[in-house]
Amino acid sequence: MSAPFPFSAIVAQEDMKKALLMAAVEPLLGGVLIFGDRGTGKSTAVRALAELLPKIDTRAGCRFNCSPDHPQAACPVCTPADGKKPPKKVQIRTPMIDLPLGATEDRICGALDLEKALVAGEKDFEPGLLAAANQGFLYIDEVNLLEDHLVDLLLDAAASGVNVVEREGLSIRHAARFALVGSGNPEEGDLRPQLLDRFGLSVEIRTINDLQQRIEVIRRRDAFEADPAAFVAKWSRKDAAIRNKVVKARKILRQVDIPDDVLSRMSQLCMSLGIDGMRGELTLMRACRASAALAGRLAVTWADVSDISPMVLCHRLRRDPLDDAGSAPRIERAVAAVSAEVAAATEAAHG
Repeated sequence: MSAPFPFSAIVAQEDMKKALLMAAVEPLLGGVLIFGDRGTGKSTAVRALAELLPKIDTRAGCRFNCSPDHPQAACPVCTPADGKKPPKKVQIRTPMIDLPLGATEDRICGALDLEKALVAGEKDFEPGLLAAANQGFLYIDEVNLLEDHLVDLLLDAAASGVNVVEREGLSIRHAARFALVGSGNPEEGDLRPQLLDRFGLSVEIRTINDLQQRIEVIRRRDAFEADPAAFVAKWSRKDAAIRNKVVKARKILRQVDIPDDVLSRMSQLCMSLGIDGMRGELTLMRACRASAALAGRLAVTWADVSDISPMVLCHRLRRDPLDDAGSAPRIERAVAAVSAEVAAATEAAHG
């Protein structure tokens, strides 16, 4: 199996790349939703990101991707019976699990292992896709075509970091810490507003309209298909730089400070836009912290908020029948208004 297209070689689509990197740094963001035209690199970017991330630690044969320092009771490999010694530690690629549209709830969450039950009479748990995605990514292409109750289930697991299975005489709890990434084409239908709100970040991408960038996309894709190994090697240094940036950002994430005045303006922005609930502000705070960490800074600035607020708040806005502008212009106007108020207050204080 050939390596995926390098993340650093993706032309343009900066918002999509930044959203994915922030989700890789801050697991509490709640996932990324990428809506856009066909052929704009949505699937390519997700698979490329998983490839460049640092490897994870687990144990040989573990199907729950347990951290060796935190073995799970549900895992017979990492917590063997009769006091046996668990297998050796190993490093594996960051999981990038594809969820097919036809997947059942049992396939996603896990269920009773019917073969063992029928042949050996043993009641054993067969882990599902949530276990396989632990410490990694769960990717749903055409997420807007997935049944709503399954999307709800996935978002709940992504938010809590735990998968609970209680049926068929089983009672299992295991870690399900993953970044949920969904992509889709808006022409094929929208997600319900309640589900949209549960995704931390939402990015809308368009077909590239710049002639030189389009030519560069064709050249890079052609070079990759002609000799994948050579193309990946050519971009390996830039991918390694992104990998190092993510590793460093994860280390300093909890040290990043959000000044009171910036936090106050975040809330003011959400109030002026009529954002329902507190999820918008919490996500904006987490996203800004992740952005600052990726930049190697230990403090969030208002510039972070201005830059990131569209991808955090666009999909949370109520439709305004009296406003023909799209979501992004409404947010830009609100950000500009808050910035102007701050500038006026600062000028008055120094006047």
